[in-house]
Amino acid sequence: MDAARGGSLRLQHNAILALLLAIAAAAWTTLVLPQSGHVSMGMPMASPHVGREASLFLANWVVMMVAMMFPATASMALTFHRLRAVTRPLENAFVSTWVFVSAYLLVWTIAGLAAYAALLTARYAFSRLALSTTVTNQLGGASLVVAGVYQLTPLKELCLSKCREPIRFLANSWHGDTASAFRIGLVYGVYCVGCCWLLFVILCPHGMNVISMIAVTLVILAERRTLSLSQPISHVAGLALLLSGVFIIVMQQLLPMPQPNGMIMPVEMLMEMPGGGAALTR
Repeated sequence: MDAARGGSLRLQHNAILALLLAIAAAAWTTLVLPQSGHVSMGMPMASPHVGREASLFLANWVVMMVAMMFPATASMALTFHRLRAVTRPLENAFVSTWVFVSAYLLVWTIAGLAAYAALLTARYAFSRLALSTTVTNQLGGASLVVAGVYQLTPLKELCLSKCREPIRFLANSWHGDTASAFRIGLVYGVYCVGCCWLLFVILCPHGMNVISMIAVTLVILAERRTLSLSQPISHVAGLALLLSGVFIIVMQQLLPMPQPNGMIMPVEMLMEMPGGGAALTR
């Protein structure tokens, strides 16, 4: 009887893993193929159909999250299933695991709504302030700096510690009825959002290409799967983001501007020329 239960447990375990990876693969296909490698998650454009726009953004956000996060979340879901199966019937353990995953997905969906609201706010602010392209690019660089600094904070480390050690996290949770599986999934989702939200947000304003998505996915996987190097990897990623943001901000001040005669000169030199300021405003 124990052998039969063990075989059924392994079958469920493999089925959960296969389904999670298959869903992630389908999400990657949905993101990559229709757009020829570019995902449209940019700044929402002015539209009289805000509800339709929000639905499209949220659908893209959820698919993006599934593609990039489910591979990293698989170990937590499998650990949850294994622990639940110790004291519960296998059918209950299987169903409870998907309730756990559904609650996790719900948290990321709510995070997507918050991201959309933030982009709408940014769009409104940009339209009112009439910011130049240089300033807009500098703000993009500043967002990278913020994301890099966050990678180095104790809050990031706290959230990451919950995500990279499934057994320790789940051992402190009550494994009761199906409702508890939903609650545990919500709590895990909150920690996961706290760990990775800025890595997603920095990709949204200008859209994402396949390389950037793969890079972020690999960082998330490395942070969680290589326990001995988890913190150094997180810090290296943070420093890379910080330096990239500073580079963008600085370069926006140093980039040359084309002149009518084909010559180029930095913005600062143009401003120092007689009538230079007027030339910029024309």
